Amino acid sequence: TSPWNRVWTLRCELRPEPVPDARDSSDALGSSVVLVAMVIAATGPARQGRAAPGAFATPAGHSGRMRSSLTSLGPPVSRDRIITSFPKWYTPDACLQLKEHFHGQVSTTCQRRNTGTVGLRLSKVVVVGDLYVGKTSLIHRFCKNVFDRDYKATIGVDFEIERFEIAGIPYSLQIWDTAGQEKFKCIASAYYRGAQVIITAFDLTDVQTLEHTRQWLEDALRENEPGSCFVFLVGTKKDLLSGAACKQAEVEAVRLANEMQAEYWSVSAKTGENVKAFFSRVAALAFEQSVLQDLERRSSTRAQVGDGDLIRMEESPPETQESTPSSSLGCC
Repeated sequence: TSPWNRVWTLRCELRPEPVPDARDSSDALGSSVVLVAMVIAATGPARQGRAAPGAFATPAGHSGRMRSSLTSLGPPVSRDRIITSFPKWYTPDACLQLKEHFHGQVSTTCQRRNTGTVGLRLSKVVVVGDLYVGKTSLIHRFCKNVFDRDYKATIGVDFEIERFEIAGIPYSLQIWDTAGQEKFKCIASAYYRGAQVIITAFDLTDVQTLEHTRQWLEDALRENEPGSCFVFLVGTKKDLLSGAACKQAEVEAVRLANEMQAEYWSVSAKTGENVKAFFSRVAALAFEQSVLQDLERRSSTRAQVGDGDLIRMEESPPETQESTPSSSLGCC
């Protein structure tokens, strides 16, 4: 029997349920790939003849290699999502952190691969702003590298998940696209909760949308704990302004960003200018914060062990023991 027939036989024995329909085709394909990997990893290089007895047993010593071989089957992170150094700001006049390197503790922790569960987490990013400022275009340019002039208004909320590799650690952003229409505001506001990053977007060609960012930010912050979110102010449609006009619009935007304690960026979803750099900056800041919070949490957990009151048992001094009459004396 050929090796592929053995794989199929094993798969039938492990999964006796009926063949899935079209909706489950992706899951079935994924299971097949994982199973083939298990057979190859267990049997080693392909050889003619029948597999040795117990070929599919996994010794305890090889479990780590098995897990690593299965992990490598996942789709690799695209090259432009790999971040090795701390991304730079757009302008030093309005940025959250004026530094060019990750925090020392974060770098050391990543080198030792001691980031706990950080690599399994999603940082929630919420994008808010007026209708037609280009929130959906911005997200689609980054996640799908497409631009469509005829986007329809977002109804309620939508989201995308984008994977990164930061300092060698896997990390993901869950980017929420919220509706800019007033009638959907009550629905969208429920999705503001638990955000690590709030992006307030406005149209560089429309001053009113900049003025409205104050209210959008207040609504988003109301649903989150104070000081728990990074805030960004993003001017979109940069391609529609000339150099002088863009600089003039940015002067007012930078002033407002400083008042809002936000970091400012100008981007263009049409040309892609600054889009990847901006989201790389968002991912790096969120990742660094997650690692530092995890380290602090582990440190506080260790500190709590043995913090209770101690009961000390001490022997009496020798002279006290001698002076104390024995209870056995005087019994007779």
